[in-house]
Amino acid sequence: MFPEHLRYTKDHEWVQDDGNGIFKVGITDFAQRELGDIVFVELPLVGDTFEAEEEFGTVEAVKTVSQLFMPIAGEVIEINSTISDDPEVINSDPYGEGWMIKIRPQKADDLQQLLTANTYQSLVSE
Repeated sequence: MFPEHLRYTKDHEWVQDDGNGIFKVGITDFAQRELGDIVFVELPLVGDTFEAEEEFGTVEAVKTVSQLFMPIAGEVIEINSTISDDPEVINSDPYGEGWMIKIRPQKADDLQQLLTANTYQSLVSE
């Protein structure tokens, strides 16, 4: 349930290195299941910059609202407009079409500070 090629945060975001110095960010399958049916997503603007662990948006489900936290410091270079129009995609495909933002990290090696799939799985299994 937790793809090995991704890195994770304790706040249930995932990060994928595309190999070109750009990282894709989304929420984990565990997070979307805990939230339930997602009805609205608020994302930052292209060009916004954030420090690691700074709130960059929110996800609204039928019964709750949850903050999104930046996994590593960086600049937003693209947002997924698909989820603005169809937020349920996050529920059906959190690691694929349900990605949220792409960032240009301040330091690419910050990715190594995030959790591996095994570590994240241990965290959510407790």
